[in-house]
Amino acid sequence: MKQYVIDQLRPADYEAVKSYLDENFESSGVEGIYWIPLDQGILTEVQAEHTECQPFYFAVDLEQNFMANELLVRTKSKMRCSCMGYATEKQLNWIIQFVDGVFDKLGIKI
Repeated sequence: MKQYVIDQLRPADYEAVKSYLDENFESSGVEGIYWIPLDQGILTEVQAEHTECQPFYFAVDLEQNFMANELLVRTKSKMRCSCMGYATEKQLNWIIQFVDGVFDKLGIKI
């Protein structure tokens, strides 16, 4: 699995990120796994056409000492579909900027 990983989180960093994710995003139902919706403006043509599969997400796995952000764009409505796949360059940049922005917003230096 391709991921963007932030490691060596300090306990206070973990707690701050966990609180932020708990307050702002949907949990997957599995402890530490969150679904972050992708911006509609960066969907591929196929993703935009698949309105029944929307919204699209990337998954975040937050553990005590790291945060792993999957680079797989998925939907919760289907297990397999041609609209799912690894992030495009534009989506990859958006995911990285999003994650880095969370750390900036929380004042966490990585």
